[in-house]
Amino acid sequence: MANTNLHFKTNYDVSSKIEPFYKGGKVQISKDEKYIFCTCGSRVNVLEISTGKIVHSIEHDDQEDITSFALSCDDELLVTASRALLLKQWDWRQAQCTRSWKAIHTVPVASMTFDSTSTLLATGGCDGTIKLWDVVKQYCTHNLKGSSGVVHLVQFHPDISRLQLFSSSLDCGIRLWDLRSSQCVCVLQSHYSAVTSLSFSSDGGTMVSSGRDKICTVWDLKTRKVKRTVPVYEAVEGVVLLPDNKDFSQIGVKSKDLHFITAGSKGVLRVWETTTARCVYTQTLPSTLTPVSGEEEEKDDDPRSLTYLFHLPTSSRLATVTAEHNILLYQLPGLTTQQQFVGYNDEVLDVKFLGEGDSHIVVATNSSQLKVFELLTNSCQILYGHTDTVLSLDVFRKGSLFASCAKDRSVRVWHMDSDSGQVRCVAHGSSHTNAVGSISCSRMKASFIVSGSQDCTVKVWDLPADLSTTATDVYQLTARTTEKVHDKDVNSVAVSPNDKLLASGSQDRTAKLWSLVGERNVALLGVFRGHRRGVWTVCFSPVDQVLATSSADGTTKLWSLQDFSCLKTFEGHDASVLKAIFVSRGTQLLTSGSDGLVKLWTIKTNECVKTLDAHQDKVWGLHASRKDDKMVTGSADSNITVWVDVTEVEMAEQQAKQEDLILKQQELSNLLHEKKYLKALGLAISLDQPHTVLTVIKAIQEGDDSRKLLEKTILKLRQDQKESLLRYCVVWNTNARNCLDAQAVLQVLLTHLPPEELLQYQGARTHLEGLIPYTEKHMQRIGHLLQASMFLNYMWQKMRVAGAPSRGQDEEMDTTPLAHTQPFFMIDKEKGKGSSEERHDDSDSEQDDDPLCPVEEEEDEDNEVSVSKKASTNNRRVEYGESTTNDNSHSESEESSEEEDNDQDEKDPVKTVKCLPVSSASQCQTFAS
Repeated sequence: MANTNLHFKTNYDVSSKIEPFYKGGKVQISKDEKYIFCTCGSRVNVLEISTGKIVHSIEHDDQEDITSFALSCDDELLVTASRALLLKQWDWRQAQCTRSWKAIHTVPVASMTFDSTSTLLATGGCDGTIKLWDVVKQYCTHNLKGSSGVVHLVQFHPDISRLQLFSSSLDCGIRLWDLRSSQCVCVLQSHYSAVTSLSFSSDGGTMVSSGRDKICTVWDLKTRKVKRTVPVYEAVEGVVLLPDNKDFSQIGVKSKDLHFITAGSKGVLRVWETTTARCVYTQTLPSTLTPVSGEEEEKDDDPRSLTYLFHLPTSSRLATVTAEHNILLYQLPGLTTQQQFVGYNDEVLDVKFLGEGDSHIVVATNSSQLKVFELLTNSCQILYGHTDTVLSLDVFRKGSLFASCAKDRSVRVWHMDSDSGQVRCVAHGSSHTNAVGSISCSRMKASFIVSGSQDCTVKVWDLPADLSTTATDVYQLTARTTEKVHDKDVNSVAVSPNDKLLASGSQDRTAKLWSLVGERNVALLGVFRGHRRGVWTVCFSPVDQVLATSSADGTTKLWSLQDFSCLKTFEGHDASVLKAIFVSRGTQLLTSGSDGLVKLWTIKTNECVKTLDAHQDKVWGLHASRKDDKMVTGSADSNITVWVDVTEVEMAEQQAKQEDLILKQQELSNLLHEKKYLKALGLAISLDQPHTVLTVIKAIQEGDDSRKLLEKTILKLRQDQKESLLRYCVVWNTNARNCLDAQAVLQVLLTHLPPEELLQYQGARTHLEGLIPYTEKHMQRIGHLLQASMFLNYMWQKMRVAGAPSRGQDEEMDTTPLAHTQPFFMIDKEKGKGSSEERHDDSDSEQDDDPLCPVEEEEDEDNEVSVSKKASTNNRRVEYGESTTNDNSHSESEESSEEEDNDQDEKDPVKTVKCLPVSSASQCQTFAS
């Protein structure tokens, strides 16, 4: 099965993400028309229009939901209000809160706006009051009372010299406040439902108001009377007065009278003439989008309705926000679609790569609309056609044609133009009697599609040869054959790579294999039984006669197409396995589940080599690119993630690092040979390998006048290199072998660098604290060694050799250096506590390897013999030189010594046995200390 030249995938890394940035609420566009500000729970996200990227995200520390916000007219100040009744002023470009204060309102703030000078801020509360704030002097200037219920609309008159504020609340009236007297001058009564927006003429004398009562009212602000009531026959959420100094003839503006544009529940923009109260232009709907019926119009949650409308005068554009949280920008005067942004995807049900080079992805969300994203810019096309939720997608081999199926019992085929990137519907078929839950395209060429439905049937639809080049009319598909294939819902269908076989998976816990070779009907070839719950997906191997199935029982199985036996079972997901696809030329599997995980399996070893945890909910969408170098996942958590295969990249980077390391080590060796210690030390530090740096330090200390050379070299290092050296010293100091080198470096640093400079080093306090306990331990060990050496020196001077010619009691003995003699041992007869404990401690700190410890050169091959046994053995077997002393006298001497020892034991219980350092023919003798 496996190709020996193929490198298995071992890891995927996130390349890009498409995440929700707008979940409803207020939207505002900056004055310079470069940014869109919108709420998303506890955050205000700032979307850059030119790139479609979120460039800033403002969030309250308490993570309370933001109820309203306002951006000043000079684009400098952003003020947010949260449910915690706090107002916060932000430097939004730095995402820093510069000031916060209590809102004074007793309930959350519902609406906010700045005046044209960016000095006054008005807040309308759910308590029926309006507060005005001087954001420069930072105090409340007005407290306006009199509104009934929630104040959901506040807006300053554009002419600030008038000092007027307009507001609206639940009583459907428009209140006009005089800010000089803090009084309500009048209430403009015309609407019978909530007032949604206000728009002012350029001279400030005329105002248009819109409401959900399906009318727009034109007001004369001088007389404060109604000039015209325009019935618009839809609940209007936004209104914009068109400027009178531009040509808008393309959208029906033929006279110099005032015209305004409305956006509302019908989901289209319409242009109205104020004097005649008639609609002069209606935006053209997409050819596949049916008009909203009167019954549908009454729905409050119709996804096609518009919730906001903005005029961008500098760029001569209009911006709308849909109920599905999509933001669309239209270019005036033709109202052509310029940009589309998807603020919230809801639950992602399927996702596929699309286009040449997999430059786009097509996404099916919990919506009747399809969304096609360009991965480079995140710009989106919204495709209308289906009338109910799209459930599944599949892409033809070339990547420019794809098919979709939906709950509306229909299938559609779409074509993306390779030059413009525009997508249109080219074919449509509908003859299922229930929701169509799965679809699969032919693999060899775009000749047919297969659909599986909840009506337990599959249908094969033939496609015309010139489908992608047909006229703008949508081709009507006719099913070639219809076959009842399962007893329950058909969850998945898949066409084999040679277009001759069809696999189906069902809620009845089985998968089936069918032949597509026949003219009219599909023929059953076999049944795959073994799953304990419904089968979610079926997938053919691209190279072998193997079928993969995944099930709600948490397993993925591989089946033989020859005898329909189960070859392998993969277990690892904690819940249903929703998708399974082959990668790495059929040698590996990718699976996704209800647990939010994506797992990578190697088929040959049944091993899960990687688990990707990037989603918080069911991963419905899973697809690999045609080049097999990346994959895309879509989840019920509304996130879409594009992953890149980093296996080959990691291998290349690892090989490059290895080659670079070899070259640097060779260079380091050359520098040490040439005694260029400063360059060698700098190179070793750059490698960030403490052991390599220690090697250089040891090399420096081996030379003549090593102390001055080490000092000179270290002091010439840069500050960051000294920081690294201090960090390495902490590591070296934990080992008794390397403590002397660490202390030598520390002596240079602590002697020549002032404490103020040392404390500025990153982590200096932690490093210095880590040095103290091990340094104390090393000092104690050296102190014990010094005491032992002093005692040894004393014993050396007081020793006398039995049988040697007397040279006077006080005559000094030949003190040959210890390195030229055999080793000695010092032991406590009663297993002396002090020395045994010291030996135990020293072994823990690797004292045996310390250069200060005496070296034991033993002739005895058994290194495990205890010290006391070694001493007693030596006393028995070693003879003293060429002495001719008889055995009796020697025995008497030993008995005499033992008697003296016994007498001494009563006074001093501590005894020490010494083995004298003598020549190979010497004999040891014991002395009481």
